[in-house]
Amino acid sequence: MAGNAFFLKNATLVNEGKSFKGSLLIRDGKIEKVFEGSLQGSISENYRHINLEGLLLLPGVIDDQVHFREPGLTHKGNIYSESKAAVAGGVTSFMEMPNTQPQTVTQKALEEKFLLGQQNSLANFSFYMGTTNDNLEEVKATDPQHVCGIKIFMGASTGNMLVDNPKTLSGIFRYASLPVAVHCEDEATISENLALAKESFGEKIPMDQHPVIRSRKACMRSSELAVDLANWYGTRLHLLHLSTADEMKLLDNKIPLKDKLVTAEVCVHHLWFTDADYSERGSLIKWNPAIKTRADRKALREALLNGLIDVVATDHAPHTFPEKQEPYLKCPSGAPMVQHSLPVMLQLVRQKVLSLEQMVQLMCHNPAICFQVKNRGFIRHGYAADLVVVDPNSQQTVTEENVLYHCGWSPLEGTILNSSVIYTFVNGTPVFEKGTFNESIRGQALEFSR
Repeated sequence: MAGNAFFLKNATLVNEGKSFKGSLLIRDGKIEKVFEGSLQGSISENYRHINLEGLLLLPGVIDDQVHFREPGLTHKGNIYSESKAAVAGGVTSFMEMPNTQPQTVTQKALEEKFLLGQQNSLANFSFYMGTTNDNLEEVKATDPQHVCGIKIFMGASTGNMLVDNPKTLSGIFRYASLPVAVHCEDEATISENLALAKESFGEKIPMDQHPVIRSRKACMRSSELAVDLANWYGTRLHLLHLSTADEMKLLDNKIPLKDKLVTAEVCVHHLWFTDADYSERGSLIKWNPAIKTRADRKALREALLNGLIDVVATDHAPHTFPEKQEPYLKCPSGAPMVQHSLPVMLQLVRQKVLSLEQMVQLMCHNPAICFQVKNRGFIRHGYAADLVVVDPNSQQTVTEENVLYHCGWSPLEGTILNSSVIYTFVNGTPVFEKGTFNESIRGQALEFSR
């Protein structure tokens, strides 16, 4: 039996807008053939036969926004630990953010990150080039075929890489040769709101004030500026982690995704939680941008269906549990999510928030289209065999004991999810199989057709 050849049979394949009973062959890391319906004839024993009766076979999830904390912040997480959690959750490729130590704001630091990925990642990877108020020449040197995008923090967040110099912003948008991904929150508005909160509460600001401080006005003002800059310079813009109903007004669903100048992402936590959850979860659901109202969540969910939102991602951002127990002004924003993003989205499918086919579009196909990822994100002949097998009726409860994040906790603890990942194939190899890992495998650097 060949070690690099697999026959995945009798699955329900979900791909490119339809679900069907079928099978596929994998050889040498690629999808060799897809069979729809009953297979006529036999398959050689040179393939390892895996019967997937009753299971779903999906393209691997591509997460376009994670913080794996390496280098420099490895007490929170690292590329090995967080990529291991990712593949356990069906994520086969990730794009990682630059607010590490040192920050990824030079070509040398970017090259060193890629070396870390090659050495340590169980999943496929790419890394964003970060921006500051004074590194425009470094940004301009970024290779569009090998780097996923340029990241701008237009609102200060963990790592404080705020870019607020209008000349610098204009220069980045003018010269960018690859997608510009933007964290949009207006710093002046946040500062005003924080001053008011301190007047009311002193140093003991309650966690439920987070969406008041990092308000919808702060989000909308910054997102409007980013869209205006993109339209003015003709820059390919990707709006990260939108959180308000208001921002949906900035988006267009009449243009095919591949032709959009401005695309948008929503994160799993903004689709799952609301501000009512601060009373129970408190600091554990403190993210930037903040989780907002039930009405905002409703608008974001509707935007998944009408084509205003293009991508679902995680903004996976681990901190240690003691760090998250600090009072509001010291508590860092962010939480781990990459192990559970697919099961949570499948829970929304079960709740009929969206269809299974729409979920695959948003988590697998559309990230590949938005970033022009080469030969991934679809179940197609000749594409990389990045695949995930899910049991839609295997219930799991998220507990401290079964989370794989280096930080050892999840904001979802106690949540019952009705589906579980059974296999995750990365480049044709089962890196995760029924609870065990092939830890000798390493992912590949993503390539981009630009």
